[in-house]
Amino acid sequence: MSHYNGRGVECLSQATASRRLISHSGPCTADRFPRMDPSLDVSLDRSSSEPLSAQIASNLRVAIHEGRLAPGARLPSWRDLAARLGVGRGTVRSAYDRLLDERLIVTAGAAGTRVAAQPERPEPAAEPIPAFNAPLSGVLHDFSAPPLPFEMGVPAQDAFPAKLWSRLRARALRTGAMSPVTYPDPRGAAMLRAQLAGYLAIARGIHCAPDQIVLTAGYRGGLGLTLAVLQLAGRAAWMEEPGYMVTRTGLQLAGLRPVPIPVDAHGLDVERGLALAPEAVLAVVTPGQQAPMGVAMSPARRQALLRWAARTRAWIVEDDYLSELQLQGRAAPALAAADRHGRVIHIGTFSKTMSPALGLGFVVAPLPLAERFAEVAGCLAPAPNLATQLAFAEFMAQGHYLRHLRHMKALYAQRRDALRARLGPQADVDAMAGLAVHLRLPRGSDDRAIAAEAVRRGIAPSAVSRWYADPQQDPRQRGLLLGVTNLNDARLGPACDTLMALLAQMR
Repeated sequence: MSHYNGRGVECLSQATASRRLISHSGPCTADRFPRMDPSLDVSLDRSSSEPLSAQIASNLRVAIHEGRLAPGARLPSWRDLAARLGVGRGTVRSAYDRLLDERLIVTAGAAGTRVAAQPERPEPAAEPIPAFNAPLSGVLHDFSAPPLPFEMGVPAQDAFPAKLWSRLRARALRTGAMSPVTYPDPRGAAMLRAQLAGYLAIARGIHCAPDQIVLTAGYRGGLGLTLAVLQLAGRAAWMEEPGYMVTRTGLQLAGLRPVPIPVDAHGLDVERGLALAPEAVLAVVTPGQQAPMGVAMSPARRQALLRWAARTRAWIVEDDYLSELQLQGRAAPALAAADRHGRVIHIGTFSKTMSPALGLGFVVAPLPLAERFAEVAGCLAPAPNLATQLAFAEFMAQGHYLRHLRHMKALYAQRRDALRARLGPQADVDAMAGLAVHLRLPRGSDDRAIAAEAVRRGIAPSAVSRWYADPQQDPRQRGLLLGVTNLNDARLGPACDTLMALLAQMR
């Protein structure tokens, strides 16, 4: 039996004693059922989109948390409560099952269903919990938002092959759903690793077996896996200066001591590295296109770096940053292609060529470390999302990836040239830096303050000083890196106007 309150919501009161039933506010049932505590109401709104079972569970949950249903109190049976509420017994059972899963009630056979003993609640915190900074603040901003003009490290939003990718991924999801219910290979799908081995041989000059490849969650996943394998805490590591700030922080978090080694027009200065940190056991480099300045490491520097690693038994981590997107000429072979002593660990990612949202990268382990990489991946960092792996394997197998790279190189070259033309001769443009233009600032400018204000105005240049370990040593290490990837015709003019107005104001 039930009644409706003034809001059109069906209400029922529940007893607290054994087999106490739901009372009705009208006199017609007072002689049949004992009157129950009116504070225990089960309210059902049949016009709501919320299922009735969820509404029943919510009512009882609130009563338990508020203490109106004390520990040990017996609940009505499914049949009794269903009859009083005018619902099916399955509906009540579903509500009880929810509360059982939440450990709010217990079943005791013939003794019925009772409220479980609740753990003591901790005293409320004396002080409010402080706000937490987002991870990688100053490097990335507003996660999952569309990229802003001039933003670095993200490919063209308008050139992502969304329809094709959606079709391939939907097919991969169906394939994955039919796969055996078991653990996949932690190194990644064999199909994709085989495709990568073939691609690397052609595009990067790396001849490796698929079993040397471990799929990772992008570059950062590859770096974390590598540092877990090498176990070099407490040792010194050469780090490019300027260099990727996430790599520098990652080395520090792994317990290493990054030593900044200057980069010039030929890449990392190996002789300066030997002078500044002869005891180093690791070097992290971007030889294809140095991050962020875009220079390629010269053949002489490559050989010097490889000789150093072989002689001292040190390791080289090759971050293959933007190597596939060399806008001028053909990309140089990977450093790992010239490694004859198994000292180079090659890390690649599809974040810059496709999308960071894929969360997909890879490590090519030298032969002496291949089994170790596989073991650590199996225990600590297994390959990500199988459906994404299968979809990307098809994307590569059908030739879409190479075609996509050719299209992106042409597009980025056009956008780079358009940006330089739009900035005009009055802008102090230094050199190309990968997929960005390096804009110098007047001496004494605070490039970090300018970059922060730029984001508030809807553009996102990168402050050059953030790429240095100690930018205070040289005031010339100030400037802005203007990414070209997301500067289509509609955005270019307004973005440049906003930037020029900001620079004039900040001066």
